[in-house]
Amino acid sequence: MRIKRLKIDTYREYILYLRRDCDLCRAQGFGALSKVEVMANGRGIVGVLDVVDEPFLDSDQIGLCEYAYQKLGLPEGTEVNVRHPDPVRSVELIRKKIRGEVLRREDYRYIVQDIVSNRYSKVELTAFVVSTAQGAMERDEIVYLADAMAETGESLEWGREMVVDKHCIGGVPGNRTTMVVVPIVAAYGLTIPKTSSRAITSPSGTADTMEALAEVSLSLERLKAIVEQESGCLAWGGSFALSPADDIIIGVERPLNMDAPGQMIASILSKKKAAGSTHVLIDIPVGPTAKVASFTQAVQLRKLFEYVGDRMGVHVEALLTDGSQPIGRGVGPALEARDVMQVLRCDPDAPQDLLDKSLDLAGRIIEFDPAVRGGRGRATAEEILRNGAAHEKMLRLIAAQGAREPVRPGPLVREGLAARTGTVASVANHLVAKCAKLAGAPVDLGAGLDLLKKAGEAVREGEPLFRVHAEHEADLGFAWDYWQRHPEMIVIQ
Repeated sequence: MRIKRLKIDTYREYILYLRRDCDLCRAQGFGALSKVEVMANGRGIVGVLDVVDEPFLDSDQIGLCEYAYQKLGLPEGTEVNVRHPDPVRSVELIRKKIRGEVLRREDYRYIVQDIVSNRYSKVELTAFVVSTAQGAMERDEIVYLADAMAETGESLEWGREMVVDKHCIGGVPGNRTTMVVVPIVAAYGLTIPKTSSRAITSPSGTADTMEALAEVSLSLERLKAIVEQESGCLAWGGSFALSPADDIIIGVERPLNMDAPGQMIASILSKKKAAGSTHVLIDIPVGPTAKVASFTQAVQLRKLFEYVGDRMGVHVEALLTDGSQPIGRGVGPALEARDVMQVLRCDPDAPQDLLDKSLDLAGRIIEFDPAVRGGRGRATAEEILRNGAAHEKMLRLIAAQGAREPVRPGPLVREGLAARTGTVASVANHLVAKCAKLAGAPVDLGAGLDLLKKAGEAVREGEPLFRVHAEHEADLGFAWDYWQRHPEMIVIQ
């Protein structure tokens, strides 16, 4: 069979196409949803077959979706061997997990290796994600999964005794503290090579927000050079193969809107270990509409993070923070980037909650340095911010990564008005996040919400509570309709 490139976006899934009347389909028992292995010149992929009747394929051609074509890396017209693949033995391990059994270290190695080799169909990968989410993972299983994920990709070595990092588990819109913390910590002199994910279930991830200011898709060589020069970076981790299984698993979690504790811890700490981090601060926001709703649940999660980190040889400290409402004003990449730069410039209009939380987190990281007395980290961080060193460091990071024209907020605007006079009682994190996503974030970097009132603030009838920014009329309409159907997004008493 000869390869034909089909520019079909299947989002990280290998889909292959054969004509129903081709010899293979007739003679070899290939049918729709069959697994098919394609090999040539020492390269191969395993994909799921779609059978077509349309004439865009010749009977001696096999069509490859764009993702499969790019991964196989062979030119169109290359002759390939097509056959039924060997059974994926680790699928039986997934069945064991579905039955509630505890898996061993080597079991997770087999599973992760098959994930990275793209030997699972989306159905099988989804079964794994759901089995480890719904069936409780033993804490040692989380260690096994995290270690396996870290071991299957590239790893970074910095040749330094201390390499620090920081991560928030998410669930609070606008919580873009990382982009303030990194320049403060790097200006202090600690090494902080921050690689971040794009949004999974939120309107923006750190990489999405940084992309409103600079390039984030960096090669490994370029990232290393930037860190050597500036002691830090703010890059997208998906640009290189640090814990590559994580990116594949996230591709399933995103449409399921799923982020189970065991998978989350394995995801975060596998990336940190692969990135060469020795000391990591985890931000766990706690609030009624945050990812972690109760203090008891937060303490359990903190203990689990610290246990898994210790078993992996990474010093982890988890900090419980206020997750009762969004942080900052902007929710969406460009709006959050604006808030970050206001804080770094010490602008009087900068969001105070973003400023305070960023200083707390940066201070705790600075206290990883044995030379800093406990309790003095925040004062050190504040001085670095106030004297302009953090802002200067951020400008240097932006220039080193490749500055881009700052993205402006979406030009289509509509304001949500208060229906009554009173005090804002609550702002629901998950509803704000959903509304911002409907406005187009993070796909459209300028889309999202500007929160003009927060919990505890007085408001008059008819006064704006928030502002929707969108690039397209349809998205503006979707976000507005969501607000109309969910007035509990911002409650006034």
